[in-house]
Amino acid sequence: MTSNDKPKDGSESRSPASSRGRQPTRQVPHVVEPRPMRYMVAALRQPYLSAMGVSATPLDADSLCELLENDPDVTVRRRLPGHPGSPGHTEPPGHRQGPVSVRTAPQGMVPQGMVPQGMVTAAPFPEILIVDMTAEHALELHMKYPQVLIERDRLLTYTEVPGPPRRRRTAAAVVPSGVESTFTFLVRDVGCKPVPGATVFVTGYGWPAQAVTGADGRASVTLAGETPESVVSVVVKPRSGHWSFHLDRPSLSTSRENLIELVRLSDTFEDFPGHRLFGWGQQAMNLDRLPPTFRGAGVKVAIIDSGAAIDHPDLLNRISGGVDLTERKPDGWAVDTAYHGSHCAGIIAGADDGQGVVGFAVEAEVHACKIFPGGRFSELIEALDYCIKQRIDVVNLSLGSRQPSQLVAAKIAQAREAGVACVVAAGNDGGPVGFPGNLPTVLTVAAIGRAGTFPSGTAHAAEITDPCTAEGYFSPRFTCHGPEVDVCAPGVAVLSAVPSGDYAAWDGTSMAVPHVTGLAALVLAHHPDLCDGYGTRDARRVERLFQIIKSSCLPLDLGDPGRTGAGLPNALLALSPALALIAPEFTDIPAADIRVLLDRLTTEMAWAGLLVPGPVDPDAVGAAPGGPMPGVPMPGGMEVGGVGPAMPGGLEFADGAAVAAGIAGEPAAAETGLTGQPGTVAQPGVTQGDVVPGGVAQPGGRGRGMTGKGRAVKARGAGAGDAGGDPVHTNGTTPGQSALNRPVAAGAPPAGPVPGAGPVPPVFVVGAPGGFAPVNGGGSVVLPAFSWLTEEMRAAGLLTGQVTRLFG
Repeated sequence: MTSNDKPKDGSESRSPASSRGRQPTRQVPHVVEPRPMRYMVAALRQPYLSAMGVSATPLDADSLCELLENDPDVTVRRRLPGHPGSPGHTEPPGHRQGPVSVRTAPQGMVPQGMVPQGMVTAAPFPEILIVDMTAEHALELHMKYPQVLIERDRLLTYTEVPGPPRRRRTAAAVVPSGVESTFTFLVRDVGCKPVPGATVFVTGYGWPAQAVTGADGRASVTLAGETPESVVSVVVKPRSGHWSFHLDRPSLSTSRENLIELVRLSDTFEDFPGHRLFGWGQQAMNLDRLPPTFRGAGVKVAIIDSGAAIDHPDLLNRISGGVDLTERKPDGWAVDTAYHGSHCAGIIAGADDGQGVVGFAVEAEVHACKIFPGGRFSELIEALDYCIKQRIDVVNLSLGSRQPSQLVAAKIAQAREAGVACVVAAGNDGGPVGFPGNLPTVLTVAAIGRAGTFPSGTAHAAEITDPCTAEGYFSPRFTCHGPEVDVCAPGVAVLSAVPSGDYAAWDGTSMAVPHVTGLAALVLAHHPDLCDGYGTRDARRVERLFQIIKSSCLPLDLGDPGRTGAGLPNALLALSPALALIAPEFTDIPAADIRVLLDRLTTEMAWAGLLVPGPVDPDAVGAAPGGPMPGVPMPGGMEVGGVGPAMPGGLEFADGAAVAAGIAGEPAAAETGLTGQPGTVAQPGVTQGDVVPGGVAQPGGRGRGMTGKGRAVKARGAGAGDAGGDPVHTNGTTPGQSALNRPVAAGAPPAGPVPGAGPVPPVFVVGAPGGFAPVNGGGSVVLPAFSWLTEEMRAAGLLTGQVTRLFG
């Protein structure tokens, strides 16, 4: 590492001596001047120069470093090591990978012809010098040394939405002098407790202004050229613990405090964080439907962000290591002053300890690479080098830039060749996809939201745009969009961990990316393809991972395919081959025993109020035997608990949807036969966040309940309306009528498979041979659904006794 921060002539700025002895030294004011620009400089190898037709003699790294250190107009900050490349590696002439334009040098020092051919392959990676100099001197060096690549080392930005909605008018060119308005705000919760650290945004006809509340919850904002009547909106974004606030055309006072009361998150999520919670996005992706043994063990995940608060209860013992590339402290990665990295980490790997937010891959090995605040392209390259050396499997990149970098693109390609998959945010300014999300070597994620997952009057509600799907999904205003988007994921009102043991609900493609990163970790850990045929760490493995995720998606029609890509990933579909491999010992169960067990399950569901008598043809459905039923032993030492009399005749779900053939897994069979998908009717039961009568939230958990997303459950045949009050979500809102919560007519035909979603797994049919319906009319009988359902029953307390090797 080379540092040359002092002036070349050895002079130093000194404070003038005080004219009177022992007087306090007055600090010399800082003169505001243009600061130099930060650049990345690399010597190009001969193959690149030959491909570009440059006849200049190549420079080695040491010669280039000496040249720049001796230049009085250049300050060398540090050196990033290069990579020698794989033995025998060659780049094809004229090779280029991906639509990467060179817009990083608007001054012209790197024209289009200067792009190093083959730079974005896994070829040897050059050593990089990080330097400060003026744009004029950079152009001069480029003209003098064409064998040197010079790029701006630009600042990266978070892809969490920090400011107010982008709907203000263009700022006036001239602000009237002498006209200004100062507004004082008092921000507190409904219990009159001040909310410190909340950012207050006030937007008028001109430029917006902002301030942060102090310990007393007060903040003052001054707008030049504005009056109270010209204020367009007020937005308050708390640091943690509360919902945001948004109000258009507010009535503000300049003579009195303007009171804003925020709703606490704990007022919405009952008993939270005392009880564990799957976020709405995790439920939408069916994470809570996976068996509890799917935990991502053995996979390494890196989060390149602002560090992680390892003392948070959800992250305690969940972050294995990291690197601090900001202050270069040994344990600096464990401090997160920006909160951003901790929020992402909670989504990916929040501990499954019975409280707080549960992550996707709760047993994955997580690394925190700290580059924020102040992260640049060069720090991103260093962080990716760390990931390659540590053999990281998947990297979360909730960051971006409006300008590209050839060196960053080359490093991401090198990481891909080493088997490191990069999942990247699309961006948050509502425009085209940013960099590096526009590279073909990454998986790019846009954000979606869902109505009913946040209170009205919040900044989240201000992001809703048309069209919305029947389930309430929408594309928020902020998300970037375009053909580079591969998939979409939940990115509005996402609840996760932040420092000081608290929680926050944030918006952004930053929040969408960890959902997909977490799913990628599960696929890498449990999908048979990535454990066997694609086990080698290379680009094929990364591409196969991306294919599995994209092929699992449920398409969403939000008006523009560039806003959703392939759609919303589904954990059950992505991991269906792994689900098909569980519990092979059940294949020896006689068909008669399976039918008896399924008949008893039918009775259990009816007795629990999940099924009620319906107009199903008894000749087509195995009638459940009447009379009391003692516990019946099953393989592995478990038994079905005894129940009371069976309900005669056909059965239907508690909301009136008929069971098509005994127990078909769903009233209207979903695409997978295992769980409800958005756009179809889900299974009966309740998990955290579902609709329940009287507003009582039921504790959820992975592998618990029979999940009915948005389904009001009857108690022993009582109507949902009899429970008192309308069904409500756990966030206190009343659900709208959608395919997930409106009644389904009894006897409704099963839904067909989604085009391109792959084969439909088998479903249970009482009376069918072996108790199972063959797939697509075939004759084979497989048991993944039976094993999965057995675990569901055991976790719900419907099975008693010892259960052994339930998932192999």
